Amino acid sequence: MNKKMSLSIQMEEAAITVFSIYFLSQYSLGLSLWVWILLFFSPDISMLGYLFNTKRGAVIYNLFHHRGIALILIGIGFFSQQEIWTSIGILLFAHASFDRMLGFGLKYNNAFKHTHLGTM
Repeated sequence: MNKKMSLSIQMEEAAITVFSIYFLSQYSLGLSLWVWILLFFSPDISMLGYLFNTKRGAVIYNLFHHRGIALILIGIGFFSQQEIWTSIGILLFAHASFDRMLGFGLKYNNAFKHTHLGTM
């Protein structure tokens, strides 16, 4: 990927992250900012799946970093009027965009550094 395209993708992911964090502030559930900061990084616990093997690690990591799953959770929360699910979905969406802004993509099952964005 050339530098212009990489910068363009990083800027897009940064914008998505900022908008997601704004929406998360609207569904804050009354939690304080420091709790949300901890929760924002909580999907990275999914990297522990790599302690088993790279295939299981990739599946678990991708489950917690897939924006499609985040959108499903947002939809479930919105249509069932359960703000907790909406908040979890927005949090996962924001975190996934933040990771992609930094160059971390969804993982292939052969190596942690082999992502849909290329090799890290």
